[in-house]
Amino acid sequence: MILAHIANAASAHVVSHFSFSLALFQEPAANSFSLVDMWGHMSWIPKGIVILLFIMSIWSLAVIIDRALYFSAARSQSREFAPKVAGALKNGNLDEAIKIADRTKKSHLAEVVTSGLQEFRSFGSGGGVTGEQIESSKRALERSEAIVHSKLKRGLGGLATIGSTAPFIGLLGTVIGILNAFQQIATSKTSGIGAVAGGISEALVTTAFGLVVAIPAVMCFNYFTNKVEAFDVEMDNSSSELVDYFIKQSHL
Repeated sequence: MILAHIANAASAHVVSHFSFSLALFQEPAANSFSLVDMWGHMSWIPKGIVILLFIMSIWSLAVIIDRALYFSAARSQSREFAPKVAGALKNGNLDEAIKIADRTKKSHLAEVVTSGLQEFRSFGSGGGVTGEQIESSKRALERSEAIVHSKLKRGLGGLATIGSTAPFIGLLGTVIGILNAFQQIATSKTSGIGAVAGGISEALVTTAFGLVVAIPAVMCFNYFTNKVEAFDVEMDNSSSELVDYFIKQSHL
């Protein structure tokens, strides 16, 4: 009898231990942390926030690609344009300088210099160069600089907005997700971290996504802003050199 009782107790212990082990292996399957399962368990507000962040990421990527291509073309064409137009002006050939500028339309320097040369030429070649002619050309250069500066900064405002707001939009989704998780605890009347682990992990996805969207946007905004400032300096120097050229022509 004693041996039978011991055997029954051992058998019950083995069964209970096996049931507990099986429950441990089945628990992760019930609370899967894959992105697909998290998306399926999200409420409509966090889903809307994720969709909004996805649209913002596509927009920022499009701006980054567009500005990178535009700045690369402006840099390469300006390097080609500067020595050629300098040689044409040294020979006093304004028409040739304007033609060179027309062939490099993506150059920020070419656009600025062309406006000044065209305004200078519009007064005609008869007689000496007057102060009014120089002042008019200088104003044309300033207007062109403002227009080119605006073109260079196109899209950067949106990139700055995305970089500054994406983390807060993601945080909003996290707050809403955590509130939903605690509401589920109150409804199911269960306690422990296991009851909210799935809900909190789903909620934190929106914050992570917001940071993934914001970090490249902020880095690229700072990089492109520095590029624009460098281009502004180049345009200012070119305008100043062209005005000096006009002044020298007036003394001939």
